[in-house]
Amino acid sequence: MRESEQVTPGALAGHIRDTSARGIAVAMTDLIRSGELAPGSALPTVRALAGELAVSPSTVAEAWAVLRRHRMIATLGRRGTVVSGPPSVPHPVRFERVGDFGGRLTLDLAVAAPDPALLPGLTDALLAGARTPRLNDYSRTAITDGLLDAVRATWPFTPEAWTAVGGGYEGVQLLCQALIVPGDRVMVEDPTAARLLDILEALDAQVLPIDCDAEGPRPEALARALDQRPALFLHQSRAQVPCGWTLSERRAKDLAVLLEAAPNVTVVEDDGIGPLTAEPAASIGTHLPRRTALVRSYSKAYGPDLRLGVVGGPAELVERARVLRTFGSGWTSRILQDALAHLLTDPATGRRVEEAARRYRERRTALAERLAGHGVPTHNEDGLMLWVPVADETSALVTLAARGVTVSPGSRFCVSYARPHIRVATSRLSDDPAILDDTAELLALAASAADHLR
Repeated sequence: MRESEQVTPGALAGHIRDTSARGIAVAMTDLIRSGELAPGSALPTVRALAGELAVSPSTVAEAWAVLRRHRMIATLGRRGTVVSGPPSVPHPVRFERVGDFGGRLTLDLAVAAPDPALLPGLTDALLAGARTPRLNDYSRTAITDGLLDAVRATWPFTPEAWTAVGGGYEGVQLLCQALIVPGDRVMVEDPTAARLLDILEALDAQVLPIDCDAEGPRPEALARALDQRPALFLHQSRAQVPCGWTLSERRAKDLAVLLEAAPNVTVVEDDGIGPLTAEPAASIGTHLPRRTALVRSYSKAYGPDLRLGVVGGPAELVERARVLRTFGSGWTSRILQDALAHLLTDPATGRRVEEAARRYRERRTALAERLAGHGVPTHNEDGLMLWVPVADETSALVTLAARGVTVSPGSRFCVSYARPHIRVATSRLSDDPAILDDTAELLALAASAADHLR
């Protein structure tokens, strides 16, 4: 079969011996892997192939869903369904960097990573971790006693169960994987973290965008989405990416009232910045502890090489996440867990984290004030970034790239992209006022760049 060839139902049916959904998917996978179905080949309609195989259209549709999930086929509107190529893993396209500046990059404002100069030292912490009880014991430890003691008092509600994970996003991914099946509807803030959208896309979830304001997700938007019978509400509780708001206690209570009337909806709260936030976040878990799991990351405050997060929530849900991990690593290193426990309880480290939070706040505020002076308003109250409105996203990116500066396109963070933005990382900004002045001036220029530059 040649590329772009229209494959007839009869020709395809001749290669399919097992007409179950699984059998159809297996036969198709073999044809695509071998090259007999080349990329671009147009496939027959579900109904036409079902008629040739004498099976129901739902059987073929189920097989097509498996092939689509593994990126072997794609539906292209009027062109119908075509072959994409051999199976591949889902690609986190939003999170991955776009553009290669060929070494001309002079200022990276795309990655909202911690400043290494503001991170605490790890030597004493790792030595403490190496003294963890049951060192090199092969039994799985969901969370060490030391780490549990260090985090328990900081949790906004009392979970039934806990587990340590390899970072906040791994915790979110495990919970989503444990909770939803392909096609499930998931409510999520709009805009939200690009990684969260990538996770939901990889799981074939249908995203229901929830409008937000300065206090968090808007109750009326959540109420409308609940009418569509979602399975999950995934939101960030503080220093929200990319808008920088923190959930208020009043808003958490209002949302909990609505969610209480929807017993099939589970809540996953993502706290990606932990101790670096200016304010403690309210939690829906305070009101619905048996249906809420909170994932808290410690990487930005204590070091990305620790790769540590903690999940606290309902016992059944945490157990599902633990079971999924048994297919891979099984548990998080006890050495790293107790190293984090040392950092969380060491007074000197606590003071250093407080100082880092202050410095990050000053950098974000300094740039925001300068942008406001150029007529570019931003509203981030916390976090390591600014959500900057622009006249045209593409023009802003081109204007900055031409001057060796990279930022993140705002469209990556949005489900429904109403007004163009760019996301500007502020965590590694220079503290030099002159450099900040120049940076703000350049960003303001990019913000006003019109779409005639395309």
